[in-house]
Amino acid sequence: MRRSPQYADGQFRNPVPTRTMLPGSARAVLREQFSRAGRARRAPAGEIPLLRPAVGESDPPPATGLRLTWTGHSSVLAEIDGHRVLFDPVWGERCSPFSFAGPRRLHPVPVPLAELPRADVVVISHDHYDHLDMPSIRALDRTGTRFAVPLGVGSDLEHWGVAPERITELDWHESVAVGALTLTATPARHFCGRGLGRGMRTLWAAWVVSGPEHRIFHSGDTGYFSGFAETGERYGPFDATMIQIGAYSDFWPDIHMTPEEGVRTHTDLSGGTPAGALLPIHWGTFNLAPHPWEEPAERTVAAAREAGARVAVPRPGESFEPAGELPDDPWWRAVAAPAASAAASASAVGGDSGARAASEGTAPGAGKPRPDTPPSDASPRPGAPERTDAPPQPGGAPVGG
Repeated sequence: MRRSPQYADGQFRNPVPTRTMLPGSARAVLREQFSRAGRARRAPAGEIPLLRPAVGESDPPPATGLRLTWTGHSSVLAEIDGHRVLFDPVWGERCSPFSFAGPRRLHPVPVPLAELPRADVVVISHDHYDHLDMPSIRALDRTGTRFAVPLGVGSDLEHWGVAPERITELDWHESVAVGALTLTATPARHFCGRGLGRGMRTLWAAWVVSGPEHRIFHSGDTGYFSGFAETGERYGPFDATMIQIGAYSDFWPDIHMTPEEGVRTHTDLSGGTPAGALLPIHWGTFNLAPHPWEEPAERTVAAAREAGARVAVPRPGESFEPAGELPDDPWWRAVAAPAASAAASASAVGGDSGARAASEGTAPGAGKPRPDTPPSDASPRPGAPERTDAPPQPGGAPVGG
């Protein structure tokens, strides 16, 4: 780990200068987090619809050789060229170190973890609580599956009882074979941390999975940077990309992409011309940022339309094949807050810009489209209390994102 080019002075570094939070923003974050209006805006007004995944042992395999099932947040089951890859499985009720506090699920899991078919490999993007869930890992460990994780993350899995021989830790641009698949960790712009005092001591990564016939990309959590074009040139083209488009904020602009940046990343990965299908992830399941609950979906769909990109926005549990018809029904509008639904209707009649401006104007720090301007470096100092990318919870407990 210490020999990694990303590791220096006792911590991992980002590919470009990155701030986890803008200086002086903590008070505004707390004010927004605990305001009654803010809490209402960040949650759906109705029940989020779920679908039963078509991934059981009795279900037919994907006709095209590639099928994706979004189960919520960043958890995706990819069936690719006869293999099953499970990304960032989080089946827990809260993404928190505590069972009684921290962000709680906004919808149930669409299928019990025990009812999923066995994955050939579980892929983890980084160690934040909304991506690395101890109960889920322990349950999956009982299936005998393999785990692919960034450098340093394997120590958590070993501590939870996973056998070291079933854990592969990778640095950026390192690969491992799983059957006929090749899994490669690629650069991302984020940070790490579980609990206090661990600093930047584990790596974060995006992932490329290449099979004999298909290639897919999972972003994990990341801010936008120009390296995605290099990833696309080196490992693409991709039949599908799974890209973080939620939990963005003007309070932490460097570590989470806005929807527009997510679509731009999808385009960068395709060499400048959108190709394949874009599956937006990291939204809808947990309340982690000031923006309205439904805003990531609305802005992603609008940005994809403008860019000419194919985008799938499935309900939690919905399975689809990227080469086929994509789920594009705006189901979230039926459960969003009334003001948001009205803005979405205005968008359908009068264009996207008005609705986007309306939604952006309701939440301080919600995040707006911005140019790719690398900020000054304000990474956590060695030994300083780490911060996570979600607002602090009661008692100051870090959560993750």
